[in-house]
Amino acid sequence: MKVTLQEQLINQLTSYIQTLPTNAKLLSERQMADKYEVSRNTLRLALLELEATGMVRRIHGKGTFVNRINLNSDLGSSYKFGQQMELLGKKPTTKIVSFEKKEASAYVAKNLQLQLGEMTLKIKRIRLADGQPMMFERTFLPLKIFPTLTEEMLVDKSMYDVFKQLFDENIQYADEYFSAGIISNCDSEFMGLQEGTPCLHLKRQTYDLQNNIIEFTLSVARSDEFAYHVRHNVGNIKS
Repeated sequence: MKVTLQEQLINQLTSYIQTLPTNAKLLSERQMADKYEVSRNTLRLALLELEATGMVRRIHGKGTFVNRINLNSDLGSSYKFGQQMELLGKKPTTKIVSFEKKEASAYVAKNLQLQLGEMTLKIKRIRLADGQPMMFERTFLPLKIFPTLTEEMLVDKSMYDVFKQLFDENIQYADEYFSAGIISNCDSEFMGLQEGTPCLHLKRQTYDLQNNIIEFTLSVARSDEFAYHVRHNVGNIKS
């Protein structure tokens, strides 16, 4: 099958974009048209296609920017930010903003399967990659399961590793839900983004081997850095 000029251009632009960092500004339409020896119309159609796939975003009056999605997370497995950042060649770090004991509100109690007013640990953390804030997390843990957990135990360590090594709590699976949204005023400061910036909202409940919920986390993630990949078993799907 003959490859059209537009398809050739899309392939060339894709290769070019993959060499650039996220948020990098592309050449102007005129410059790219000259570089690839195509008409402005052909270039615009190719950019529209790349915008539809999420590789770039076009801002009127400002230009076209790399919006490369470079993180994939399998929703069928427990989430490990540090491991995924290392796979991408980035240095993961965590900044603990607060660590406190709190009575469970009705919402938190429901999501942790606790009684209203039971004690929890509420932990706020900023997850960074190469020093850049990527995610802001609010985590709630049942105090009765982690009565001796301290802030110091979590410094630069995987929370799930701490669960396993110090509390003999192994993860069986995690349910994670996500939706598109915008950064709120209270979260924008932690993420270093302007209020109203597009983001992903995530909600995660983590289960141990006895099917007890041992973690409930609400997260805000940069939408220009995160994508989620779900694999469906077609044999189990009824359309």
